[in-house]
Amino acid sequence: MNSALDHLVTRQLSFTPPLDVAGLFGFLGVRAVPGVESWDGTTFRRVLDLPYGLATVALTPGEMSIQADLCVADPRDIETAWALCRNMLDLDADPAAIDDALGTDALLGPLVAHAPGRRSPGHVNGNELAVRAVLGQQISVVSARTLASRLASKYGVPLSVPIGGLTHAFPTAAALAAMDPDDLAMPHARRRALLGMCAALADGDVVIERGAGAAEVSEGLVALPGIGPWTAQYVAMRALGDPDVFMATDLGVKHALVRLGADGSPKAATALAERWRPWRSYALHHLWASL
Repeated sequence: MNSALDHLVTRQLSFTPPLDVAGLFGFLGVRAVPGVESWDGTTFRRVLDLPYGLATVALTPGEMSIQADLCVADPRDIETAWALCRNMLDLDADPAAIDDALGTDALLGPLVAHAPGRRSPGHVNGNELAVRAVLGQQISVVSARTLASRLASKYGVPLSVPIGGLTHAFPTAAALAAMDPDDLAMPHARRRALLGMCAALADGDVVIERGAGAAEVSEGLVALPGIGPWTAQYVAMRALGDPDVFMATDLGVKHALVRLGADGSPKAATALAERWRPWRSYALHHLWASL
C-alpha cells in the first residue's frame, strides 16, 4: 500500500446548526488513540485507511463549517474520505428535529437545552471500532487508548513521514487476527473473543460498513464467542450510524439516570427510553455527557 501522502486538498464540511462542537470533539478527543488520532483542543487529526492508500485528515471546527485538510496517497480516495469524515462527525443529522423531540422530555429537556445540536459521533472504520470496543471493556478509557496505540505501533501500516503526531494506521482485522496473543494485555476469555472476532471480520463472515443492516450485523457479532449485545449495540450506533440505539445495560447510562432521579436498572431504562424513539442514540449521548 502506498503511504506517501502527496496530494493535499482542503474542504469546508457544511452542517446544519446548531452543532455542539465541545461535546462532539470532546467525545472523539478523549478516545483518541496516540499515533492514529490526536486532539489538541482545536484540531482533531487521524489516519485514514482508504481503498487506494493511506491518508490523514485534520478537522478544525468553525461557526458554520468544519475545515478539513486532507493528505492522501491517491486522489481517487478524496471523495471517500469526505464521506467518512461526515459520518464520523454526524454532520448530516437534523438537529432541529432531534432537539425538538428530546427537548420537550421532562428528563432530557434540561440536558438538550444545555447542549443543543449534540451529535452521535460515528467512525471511519467499522472493524476498527469493533476492535476498540472490545479492547475497552472493563478498563478505563486511558488504558484502552494505550493498548490500542501499542497495537497500532506494532501491527499498523506506518506513514512514510509522521504528520502532526500521526504515525500509523490502525491495524486491519487480518493483521490482528494473526497477531501474537501475548501482545493483548487482557483476560484470556476476552483475548480469545477479540481474536475470534478479528478472524471473522477478516474472512468477511461479519461485514461492518455503512449501508449494512444493523440487525444483521448485530446478529453476526453476538453469534461470535464472547461478543455480547453491548458491543453489537455500540457498533450499530457508531459504525452503522443507527440513530435509535439504546444501551440499557451500560453503566454510564445507569449512573446518569440515577443522578437524574430515575430508575437506572436495565428493565426500567429500556422502558423509559421508548419515549425517546427514534432518537435514542442521541438520548444516550446526552446521558453520557451529563456525567
